[in-house]
Amino acid sequence: MIFAIILMVLLGFSLLFNLTQFIGGLSSYTVSHGRTSGPRLDEAVYEDNDAADKIALIDVSGVITGGSMDQSGYSLPDLIKAQLKRAKDDDHVKGVILRVNSPGGEVLAADEISRDIADFQKGAEGKPVVAQMGDLAASGGYYVSVPCRWIVANQMTLTGSIGVIMDSFNYRSLMDKVGVSPVVYKSGRFKDMLSGSRSTNEIPPEEHKLVQDLIDEVYAKFKSVVQTGRDAAHDENKKASSTADQGRALSPSWKEYADGRVLSGTQALELGFVDELGDFQDAVKRTQKLAGITNANLIIYEERRDLSDLFRLFGKSQAPTLKVDIGLDFPKLKGGQLYYLAPTFVN
Repeated sequence: MIFAIILMVLLGFSLLFNLTQFIGGLSSYTVSHGRTSGPRLDEAVYEDNDAADKIALIDVSGVITGGSMDQSGYSLPDLIKAQLKRAKDDDHVKGVILRVNSPGGEVLAADEISRDIADFQKGAEGKPVVAQMGDLAASGGYYVSVPCRWIVANQMTLTGSIGVIMDSFNYRSLMDKVGVSPVVYKSGRFKDMLSGSRSTNEIPPEEHKLVQDLIDEVYAKFKSVVQTGRDAAHDENKKASSTADQGRALSPSWKEYADGRVLSGTQALELGFVDELGDFQDAVKRTQKLAGITNANLIIYEERRDLSDLFRLFGKSQAPTLKVDIGLDFPKLKGGQLYYLAPTFVN
């Protein structure tokens, strides 16, 4: 009975809210389709330092993907773009700290976030973005960090892993064992490229070259982003009078280490992949210094939830699943999808 009463009250509020929205929209006959305004964000105080200036904290956590994060339909790149826009439009926000704890992820999603960060720093002059690396900021996690004005890593941070991977499985031998034969009709010679139902001796050498050329092209883009981002940051930072504030330039031999290997924070500093060893507080101090301020409140942007979101959940059903925890958290890779992804995953 209590649950029914609570449900009726919530339903009443929902009906009242929808009725208000309907009446308010009677004066407008514009019909919009799809998403127009981006994620709805509310500002929350993460650390109150009794200051007028603010530093926005933006998180890149877990596997970077362009898929929808929840029932709102927005992806991680959508959310980060919206947060950067809020930070740009707020005159009290003097800088941004990008907290990265990610093994990487999809190529397109990582590239979109990277470009948004670079565009933010160009369009919001005087508002630096400082990357603060957590346990893991490798491959795509490093890709989204390199456009930042300054990169802070812990000594034990795992970073680097500059490279591209495409995953596929060949299960033809298993099919032969159980007596299953594939029947394929295709319009072109390479239309079944990466198909796992073919015998390995049926894959022409030209196909291997096509796939490898694609990998090499995306890999070259990764190295170009690293070169451009780190050079731009160093050109800006070397204007500082103190050597400690000039950051690190890329080592002349940095490309030798851009072969997919994972580096510690200390190794990354020696090669110029990061500017400083430290923790979150060091990133805050660095952001304040780059922005020319002495104190700031730390804020975050949270997605707004309302009653309509609650009632969407009531109508959502999901089949029960059994999950076995073996102590390892593997990303769900899609066959034939290009990834900037580190080979090491540590909880």
